[in-house]
Amino acid sequence: MLKEERQQNILQILNEEHKIIASDMSRRLSVSEDTIRRDLKELDKKGLIKRVHSGALRIGPPVVDFTTRQHISSDIKTRLAKKAMDFINDDMVILIDGGTTNLQFVKQIPLSLKATVITNSPPIAMALGEHQDVEVIMVGGTLFKQSMVNLGIDTVEALDSMRADLYVMGVYNIDPHIGISVPSISEALVKRKMANISTEILAMVTSDKLDTVSNHIICPTSELTYLVTENVNANVKKLYNNQEIVVVE
Repeated sequence: MLKEERQQNILQILNEEHKIIASDMSRRLSVSEDTIRRDLKELDKKGLIKRVHSGALRIGPPVVDFTTRQHISSDIKTRLAKKAMDFINDDMVILIDGGTTNLQFVKQIPLSLKATVITNSPPIAMALGEHQDVEVIMVGGTLFKQSMVNLGIDTVEALDSMRADLYVMGVYNIDPHIGISVPSISEALVKRKMANISTEILAMVTSDKLDTVSNHIICPTSELTYLVTENVNANVKKLYNNQEIVVVE
């Protein structure tokens, strides 16, 4: 089998199974494990996969600006947001960070809700402008325009004096073994702080982000309380359930 054909097979298997193990690929493709590792290294350099210790994971969706992301899978994000409404109640303190799925979540919040929302996202704060009984606390910092969120030491220090009943975490990448990760270390630090000050954590995740990994780990997936997603593989769902995460499809 030619190298190009072998690498295409690796990509196809990874797309179908979301994760590959080098030793398993060696057996399946009848080549040495060293050959597979060289293939994975080349594919990683091309930005087609993400190498991990034992093999490789899919890369997540491309990181594009906030405005562009608003138009990607908007129907799916709306469906996930509607399902997540089951976990909010009056008088809660809800911490919501950035993300287009989180923006859809805010748009589904009924005008009758009485709650406090803490956010570092200007678009989310603005979307709550007509909710008369929702107190909005805007956390400052330096605006990271790509994600439209405030980040930095000022953001982290402001969160020191706050506690939330529920943190609605925007997710870039998630893998049940590696954890929840993001491309930016600044976002990772703020999200980690938000997780630490929250009693429960909810994440709405489109299927293209499942079983993917980025460079900066926020926390293990076991810190999640609720995972609202779609089309999750039964074996993967079991991994989350084993971590006592409520998976809603």
